[in-house]
Amino acid sequence: MNLEQFEQMIQQLFQKELLEVHDDDYGFTNKSNDSISTMGYSTNLSIETIERAVENDVDLMVTHHEAWDFIYGLREECLKKLEEYNISHFWIHGPLDYIDFGTCTSLMNVVGIDRIVKYSDFDNGSVPGVGEFREPIHFNDLVNRMRGKLEEPVRFWKNNEKQVRRVGVLTGAGHSTDHIKMAVNEGCDTYITGEATLYTIQYAQFTGINLLVGSHTFTEIFGVESLANKIQELDQSIRIVKLKESHFELNGSF
Repeated sequence: MNLEQFEQMIQQLFQKELLEVHDDDYGFTNKSNDSISTMGYSTNLSIETIERAVENDVDLMVTHHEAWDFIYGLREECLKKLEEYNISHFWIHGPLDYIDFGTCTSLMNVVGIDRIVKYSDFDNGSVPGVGEFREPIHFNDLVNRMRGKLEEPVRFWKNNEKQVRRVGVLTGAGHSTDHIKMAVNEGCDTYITGEATLYTIQYAQFTGINLLVGSHTFTEIFGVESLANKIQELDQSIRIVKLKESHFELNGSF
């Protein structure tokens, strides 16, 4: 596979309208290698993930995030490393958040939510996805599922005595009280996201909706994995490899 064929696959997998609305939220950071036999995927573009790509002989990295400009100097250093190691890099943010196989849906599938009521979409801002369990489960069981799948100590706030049935999900930075209000309005008893602030926690407590918070990185990795698997389905000669990231968001000392 070459980069042109890869771009055609992206056009095939994502609706034209979705790519047009988010035309500044995906694309190539670097085109060094046009012969793609191994594709590595991760949530973030970082020095760490580039090093993992080198270890795995990756020709093309696919990530959810670009190296953010406000992490000053990181993007330039990543570009330097990509060029040095002859690795191409493609990132896809907004379109992957709002496609039916994307970040929110993939996390719902991973934790065993049985029915997707509403996909996450974009309506002048992010709208959480909504899903239901056919049979309600205990809140602690959902916490343990999250911890097992994300392999990290998910934080949680139990704010009602109900069993969990209807769940709102917005992966990554879904910490706005606006997002939680949307989940409450949809009749959700539980809300899952990847970041939290004082206001997130207070509003969830005030409205009586349970809150589960993993990390930004590991609530979103399953969507990138879904995309990688779909690309491999279109070209089975491609080897895909997960570029392991540390749980750096939760590794600080307390």
